[in-house]
Amino acid sequence: MYERDVLAGDWRRPRRGTIPQVPAELDLVVEDADGGFCGAVVACDKEAVTLEDRFGRRRVFPLEPAAFLLEGEVVTLVRPAAAPRGPRRSASGSIAVEGLRAQVARESRIYVEGVHDAALVEKVWGHDLRVEGVVVEYLEGVDHLPSIVEEFGPGPGRRLGVLVDHLVPGSKESRIAARVSSPHVLVVGHPFVDVWQAVRPHVLKIPSWPSVPRGVPWKEGVVAALGWNVEPATAWRRILGSVTTYADLEPELLGPVEELIDFVTVPGEDG
Repeated sequence: MYERDVLAGDWRRPRRGTIPQVPAELDLVVEDADGGFCGAVVACDKEAVTLEDRFGRRRVFPLEPAAFLLEGEVVTLVRPAAAPRGPRRSASGSIAVEGLRAQVARESRIYVEGVHDAALVEKVWGHDLRVEGVVVEYLEGVDHLPSIVEEFGPGPGRRLGVLVDHLVPGSKESRIAARVSSPHVLVVGHPFVDVWQAVRPHVLKIPSWPSVPRGVPWKEGVVAALGWNVEPATAWRRILGSVTTYADLEPELLGPVEELIDFVTVPGEDG
């Protein structure tokens, strides 16, 4: 009946031309030519591609020649070309300096209230600070700020930036900050009772930061209200570990920190 066996030979090879190579882009729907498994591309490396079918089942296939069907046509899947890489960004969103060597520390400084503030600033802005040669120190409270500023001795080329917690009208912190007056000192702050609150709640998978009744230590009250059943130090490690970039922080903290960095790194001001 037939001059030849229609199934003889390599049925995958098109009669004309070569088998097309198709980049295995995400969501491309193809079929395994041997087993008939059909699915969308969800991952691809230099050796294999992962397909997911409409039921959510996944299978891994080697990137072999003529191993797939695309709209009924035999194709060879290949690894997609890597997208052009833009400049790497630091955690603060600035362009990262590759092969960075920390600059010699400036005379100017940034002071924050406590060790938690310093750790958070370091995690997000540490790269920028090392590029600029700015050292961050902590005050262990803001009560003695005027005497600390006097001891620092601010002046041209020796600027001081201070970040204060709970700097709102009428607060104790605002009254203390008002006693500092120098063109070489900038005191800014955020409205939060503690820098913990500057971390956006969704980062920690909580609906919001709880209110703590007056007379209850704030950190202990927060930990109890969240039901974490840990010491505040452990809670802080959890909070800090959840922060990866500036996007994890509230704008009320981002703005003041950026302002301080700009203030202490004014060109020509460093001696």
